[in-house]
Amino acid sequence: MMSPQLHRRMLGVTINRLLPLISLLMLYTVVSSCTSPPQPSSQPLATGPVASELLKRAQGGDPKAQNQLGLHYSEGRELPQNYQEAKYWFKRAADQGHAGAQVNLGTLYALGQGAPFSDPMALFWFQKAADQRNALAFAKLGMMYERGRGVSQNFVEAHMWYNLSAAYGEKRAAESRNAVAKHMTAEQVAEAEARAKKWAPNRR
Repeated sequence: MMSPQLHRRMLGVTINRLLPLISLLMLYTVVSSCTSPPQPSSQPLATGPVASELLKRAQGGDPKAQNQLGLHYSEGRELPQNYQEAKYWFKRAADQGHAGAQVNLGTLYALGQGAPFSDPMALFWFQKAADQRNALAFAKLGMMYERGRGVSQNFVEAHMWYNLSAAYGEKRAAESRNAVAKHMTAEQVAEAEARAKKWAPNRR
């Protein structure tokens, strides 16, 4: 039978032999936890063929494609909704003179989406598009004057812009024009109509 002294001595030797192995295992566990691969992003990827083709054309400098790509981002069609990306592409197209993109860019400023809220910037881009006889830009300017956003409220100006918008095919503008007319005198309506007939683009 093994004496107690011998048993304790042998147990001590066994533990001493196991300590390096235990330390190695602990070190491996720590290192493995630090080098685990990152979790994949939850951001969805754009895989739609339409968005891919638009991106290719937009990157090539096509303002029409840039505007369409901006719409995809602002509306979340085939792409994650991202107003910052929408602003980026609208701006690239607007700088090339694309009237639709100028209206869309102005709208982002008017709403404070993807761009700092700024009525002056909204007016700037709406006016740029209006100078190209864009019907929606006319209506946007009418709204700004009707509500006094970035300008003093002016029903005569609002009526004029709505009238121009309706004349260029924006059907909803006629309803807005008629609603504004209820707050105007007959003389003011006549003045607004006269201004609409004389209006010409501001050629800067």
